[in-house]
Amino acid sequence: MQPARRLQQIPPYLFAEIDRKRDALVAQGVDVINMGIGDPDQPTPAHVVQAMHQAIDDPSTHNYPPYQGTKEYRQAAAAWMQRRFGVTVDPDREVVSSIGSKEAIHNTFLAFVDPGDYVLIPDPAYPVYRTSTLFAGGESYVMPLKQERGFLPDFTAIPTDVARRAKLLWLNYPNNPTGAIADLDFFAEAVAFCREFDILLCHDHAYSEMAYDGYKPPSALQVPGAKDVTIEFHSLSKSYNMTGWRVGFVCGSAVGVQALGQVKTNVDSGVFKAIQRAAIAAFQTTEAQLQALMQVYQRRRDLVVSGLQSLGWPITAPKATLYVWAPVPPGYTSTEFATLLLEKCGIIVPPGNGYGAAGEGFFRIALTVPEERVKLAIERMQQAGIRYC
Repeated sequence: MQPARRLQQIPPYLFAEIDRKRDALVAQGVDVINMGIGDPDQPTPAHVVQAMHQAIDDPSTHNYPPYQGTKEYRQAAAAWMQRRFGVTVDPDREVVSSIGSKEAIHNTFLAFVDPGDYVLIPDPAYPVYRTSTLFAGGESYVMPLKQERGFLPDFTAIPTDVARRAKLLWLNYPNNPTGAIADLDFFAEAVAFCREFDILLCHDHAYSEMAYDGYKPPSALQVPGAKDVTIEFHSLSKSYNMTGWRVGFVCGSAVGVQALGQVKTNVDSGVFKAIQRAAIAAFQTTEAQLQALMQVYQRRRDLVVSGLQSLGWPITAPKATLYVWAPVPPGYTSTEFATLLLEKCGIIVPPGNGYGAAGEGFFRIALTVPEERVKLAIERMQQAGIRYC
């Protein structure tokens, strides 16, 4: 029995490999500090869990949900976009529910990319952009994210012939893995580029609420006219500690949303209605409740940054995301340094090149372990003599 040839082009999924390494070390009795995956360790807020309990007890949630999401959920998502960003989207034509963001990202490729089409992908980036291009038979054109540009792509560097053949342009700010942020002037530039070349701008906004020091990330849809060429992916996973619940939504361009919805009606049966009701409760989370959650990660961020700085790392604190993106010490590759931390300290971090070639020379730390474990990780590095210089 021979699997499809396309699987030969797909590398092992980075985070599945991290899980494998973790399990092997734990089996050997190693006390592993896993700072590899952005999976919040805090519980889902109590009011969301309570809404789920009540919804499960209601038999009307036990049957198939509407493919595009319940009307109440889509209205709640549209209302949240209006409150949070001042963006108006039609819940009937411009919003579709999603099973988190990952499946919606993948299905967008199936909705728009034909064999041979270009997809404009940032590098480093969430690995799904690259693998989904391969699954759809498209060709990736990489937009390097360079530190000297604030990890923002340079649209003027994209050849005109590539832009004319491109179907999708992917952005993700606040950014995974770099923690970089983008302002509305940058999004306006992206919208103008996509309008010029008839490209769908896909903004993965999974970390829209994961921000610190008073910073509030904008939406690409705040740019005037952006909705003509833009869809935005929102997930409740990180912001509300709901990674396992698998719920989110996509909004924006009616053409983009409806094409994605057409794919989804053929490949999944929607989100469990009880989870959609719980997500509606999550949208009602107060600013005070949200900031209490963010303070947990901000304290961890500060511990990681100050700890690395004490060991010589030339880094500053990111304003958003669950991650600290740091350079490896001189003389190491990303993989070599990640292996050193694993073997000498029992610390799991992904190497930067796992997110693309432009990630070489960096590693990523996830702020998803308690403060005492963060402190222990820094202590282990210090005791092992691991410094930046």
